[in-house]
Amino acid sequence: MPGVDLGAMHTALAEVTALGESCGAVAVITGGGVYCAGSVDHAVPVASVSKALFGYAVMVAVEEEVLFLDQPCGLLGSTVRHLLAHAGGYGFAGSDPVTAPGTRRIYSNHGFDVLGQLLEQEAQMSAGDYLHQAVFAPLAMDASSLGGSPAKDVVSTAHDLAQFVAELLRPTLIHPTTFSSFHAVQFPDLAGMVPGVGRFRPNPWGLGVEIRGAKSPHWTGLQNSVDTFGHFGGLGSFLWVDPERRVGLTVTNHRTFGPWALLSWPRISDAVLEVLG
Repeated sequence: MPGVDLGAMHTALAEVTALGESCGAVAVITGGGVYCAGSVDHAVPVASVSKALFGYAVMVAVEEEVLFLDQPCGLLGSTVRHLLAHAGGYGFAGSDPVTAPGTRRIYSNHGFDVLGQLLEQEAQMSAGDYLHQAVFAPLAMDASSLGGSPAKDVVSTAHDLAQFVAELLRPTLIHPTTFSSFHAVQFPDLAGMVPGVGRFRPNPWGLGVEIRGAKSPHWTGLQNSVDTFGHFGGLGSFLWVDPERRVGLTVTNHRTFGPWALLSWPRISDAVLEVLG
């Protein structure tokens, strides 16, 4: 990483790499290269980070005309777009409706499972196989796989997630217009919860990724721009991309998400941004 004080970066990331018992690993991605530390080749379940990966595969499916963003999916009045943006009316789990589509931002694993079923029907292959062919294989994410729910069951490594973050900094798999939709706010006025973080009005979300906006507190850093987008998982992994700063960060470990993360992750994010200047 030309021009970066690697000693200062090492210090900034010491909090992650010290998590040896949790196989802590981290990768900082910029246009000038990648800085990796810790157990970067150790595969771990990334939990809900799966949604960002699967959401990107759906964008590939949209370009291939396998799916369409405004195609009906789920409850009456819901579409692929609604489900990707957690606006489909489902609760966290279960098929019973909680509200009408497009009225509240309700974080829903079930909505992604319904979307996965539609993709399997239209593509005539499993969601895991489609994700592999659309994203993992072309990005050389050789240690990554989806063996269950597209909402939560991807296994990956910090090295592989760094490949994905690099793609989000400079897209190659989808057209720039499609990519802009991926990380643009969908249904901008909706309020709702970010699980484990808080309730926000509004609660901006893209198509499989959360958008930072003006949320406070938040799991990204105070120095992250409002356009920062990404996802975190309940098993201690996260990734974000700051399009204004042109930098991305991913962390993996085995530590279950909790209050510690809302202290640690923003501190790590801000330390990285401080080093990069």
